[in-house]
Amino acid sequence: MLKVTVVAVGKIKEKFFSAAIDEYAKRLSAYCKFEIVEVKDEKTPDNPTEVEKNAVLDREAERIFQKIPKGAKVITLCVEGRQMSSEKFGKMIADYSAGGTSHIVFVIGGSMGLSERIKELSEVRLSFSEMTFPHMLMRVVLAEQIYRGFTIISGKTYHK
Repeated sequence: MLKVTVVAVGKIKEKFFSAAIDEYAKRLSAYCKFEIVEVKDEKTPDNPTEVEKNAVLDREAERIFQKIPKGAKVITLCVEGRQMSSEKFGKMIADYSAGGTSHIVFVIGGSMGLSERIKELSEVRLSFSEMTFPHMLMRVVLAEQIYRGFTIISGKTYHK
């Protein structure tokens, strides 16, 4: 069974986000081994300089690197990534699985984004919108889209 991991910077504090993620994790258990792995976020100074911002991203990147297993396909969520329909997203997951991939890792950065070093690891840089979303909310959106992708692949009626 395909393993799908979301590596995300920071802890979710809002119960409503956690409840939504738990619901999608439960639904996804029929299609894959789904997990979310949280890594500690760095304290960020108010109005950070470029040097301070890069230092924060580098420290978070080190923690992220430790959570990405060898051989996994990495997909980073970043504003400059490419957008795709839910159907294309589902097809991408299906193609990885059919091509022998056993583990897909999605990476969501913290409030400062992701280090370029992490983005360079990715097979795909993915963007859900040109809009800015709270990184905690993106976990819910990503879990829902992964679930939607699997229902599209399976021909289920969830996707409309």
